[in-house]
Amino acid sequence: MAPFGKIYSWPGNFRVQRAQVVAELNGLELDIPSFDMASSKTPEFLSKFPMGKVPALECADGFCLAEGAAICMYLAGQGPMAPQLLGAEAGPQTTARIAEWTLFAESELIANVIPPFIMAVLKIVPYDEAKYESCVVNFDRALKRLDLAIDGGKKRYLVGGQLTLADIMVAGPLLASFNFLFDAELRKAFPGVVTYLEGLMEKQEFKNAFGEITKCETRVKA
Repeated sequence: MAPFGKIYSWPGNFRVQRAQVVAELNGLELDIPSFDMASSKTPEFLSKFPMGKVPALECADGFCLAEGAAICMYLAGQGPMAPQLLGAEAGPQTTARIAEWTLFAESELIANVIPPFIMAVLKIVPYDEAKYESCVVNFDRALKRLDLAIDGGKKRYLVGGQLTLADIMVAGPLLASFNFLFDAELRKAFPGVVTYLEGLMEKQEFKNAFGEITKCETRVKA
């Protein structure tokens, strides 16, 4: 059987890893070809993805989709796990709650994880101490919200009593942040969040997508 689709991106992109978890849960095969970022500026790529952004999903049926969250939501709806992942089997309030956490991952986690990464790890933009520290403060605030939702690690999942898309979306940037931002000091302050993430990583789908997680002792700075 041909793959459900291809995802174009750079290696190790947690947005793609989230999509891999969703796809495997739904029994969908994804092809992730070697991709040169310069290709995202070619006329051929832009004809399918006008913003030239990755990750970008090109399905076997010709359907093309950009934006990491949208890709995960689409894949979540394409297989037998769809009712559980999207909350449809539990009603509109559950669906809305999953959407809330999906947006939380984008606006509160990714928005504060990416700037330190590109400044201090990739070093592709000038280091800005004020911006970096602002992200740390906001990241801490987001962790407090998450810790409250999982009752200090007593709850295994964010919405209801089973894995949903909410958990996958939130886990992506947090697992990535262990390597450079979510340091020993923060892990000591939020042991429940660490327990929650380690519980998700016990699932084979997460292991297959994210691989071995490295935890930094101190935050990476310029």
